[in-house]
Amino acid sequence: MNNNKPGNLMLPPSRGLISDLAARLKLIVRLIGDSRVSFFLKAIPIGAAIYLFSPVDFMPGMVLPIIGAIDDAAVISLGAYLFVELCPPEVVNEHMQAISSNMSATPDDVVDAEATDIPDDKK
Repeated sequence: MNNNKPGNLMLPPSRGLISDLAARLKLIVRLIGDSRVSFFLKAIPIGAAIYLFSPVDFMPGMVLPIIGAIDDAAVISLGAYLFVELCPPEVVNEHMQAISSNMSATPDDVVDAEATDIPDDKK
């Protein structure tokens, strides 16, 4: 996965909406904790999260409540996208490989084991 060209989203192959969101969130948290990522870049997702919980909106939800939720989702989405795209590609790829290896378990994996009950008086 050497997608180092600008504009290419550095994500593993799609495994479903929830799995992709979890991978994206893990990536952002790992990148925020990485010292190789600039402090100013780390302000992007933090600022987007602050905006989400802030009572101030670009488009007030009083007229149409759906519009207020859409602009919150747009700011979060744009902040996450920009943060990942502006981080150094080699750092993003390193973290994505680690995340992908952790999520590579398939439902076909079977653990063969035996269970034994322990009586309460032996605990």
